Amino acid sequence: MTRPFTLCRLPSPAAALLPALLVLASCKDEGPPPVPPVPAEALAAVSADPGTDREQLARAVDALFTREDIGETRALIVMHAGEVAASRYEDGYGPKTKFLGWSMSKTVTGVLIGMMVADGRLRLDDSPPIPRWQRAGDPRGEITLRQLLQMRSGLRHEEKAEPVYTSDEVRMLFLDGRDDMAGWAEAQPLEHEPGREFDYSTATAVILSDIATRVLAPKGSAEERRAAMDDFLRARLAVPLGMKSLTAEYDRAGTMIGGSMIWATAPDWARFGEFLRHGGAVKGAQIVPRGWVDFMKSESPRAPDYGATLWLNRDSGGDRHMLFPEQGPVSLFSAIGHLGQYVIVSPDQQLTVVRLGKTDQADRAALVDALADITALYSER
Repeated sequence: MTRPFTLCRLPSPAAALLPALLVLASCKDEGPPPVPPVPAEALAAVSADPGTDREQLARAVDALFTREDIGETRALIVMHAGEVAASRYEDGYGPKTKFLGWSMSKTVTGVLIGMMVADGRLRLDDSPPIPRWQRAGDPRGEITLRQLLQMRSGLRHEEKAEPVYTSDEVRMLFLDGRDDMAGWAEAQPLEHEPGREFDYSTATAVILSDIATRVLAPKGSAEERRAAMDDFLRARLAVPLGMKSLTAEYDRAGTMIGGSMIWATAPDWARFGEFLRHGGAVKGAQIVPRGWVDFMKSESPRAPDYGATLWLNRDSGGDRHMLFPEQGPVSLFSAIGHLGQYVIVSPDQQLTVVRLGKTDQADRAALVDALADITALYSER
């Protein structure tokens, strides 16, 4: 028997979509997760008027103390327009703790040399008063003070060699050179023609310390050399800048270890940065000629990212990355020390940032990025 034909009603497109629409309607568009509030400790470290967004600065500062990929930050100070915008310390450290500057000491030494040049006691393009270099036929007599300051002396100084005990700064500081560091450094032969190659060297900064000491105490005993340099350091730099904590170490020959062994508290390192930001002046008093600081900030002929005992925020032209030229102002510069010590100065942003702590080389790039994040919060004038 034939069944009667039944007309089936097909669902309309809207009816077919109804279940999906109901599901979508039940979902709320919540967007990105809410940003957690700024920790109270982080906000407390920032002044009421830091010159930028207070919460953003608090987060950036907090990252320096809480991120696990940048080592250990022990002290951080941000100065803006001459005022403390942020200040924070890790447990166990504080504003009276002295921190070793490591290679930031080189910049202190560079300033002391500038004072002696300004006094007429030294000349940039003369051979310095190192007796062994002045012997007839010694090619090291062609090395100038300028070349030493710009790390292009040509001397055989191999920094960060492997294994570590063969590295020249280790040998000089702790092994065969430790009793007379300058004598050891000055005895090294030429590896390149003076002025031709950039070769960053702690030994070179110790030679600069010796040069300064020879000017102050040309025939002095070890104790007389130490006393003369210590008096000069205090009278010409520490007292005018208010750096009461500034302390240098000396070897047995009475030479200041000006490449790595100068100490100061975090606030005093910030005072040093502000002094450089103001072109060598403190409260209008010119402590070292502005032209000398300009020289320190000028590119070395053999290293566009280095001046004279200062690192510059510029591309090295190679694989060396010390600061953040792709982000910060070209006028920004820094004293930089081993294990992540920084006094970053950005005159166009009226900014000085001091970071002290312990960061291994593997984490250094992440630390630099975190410091760049802080400077990026401030606009240029």
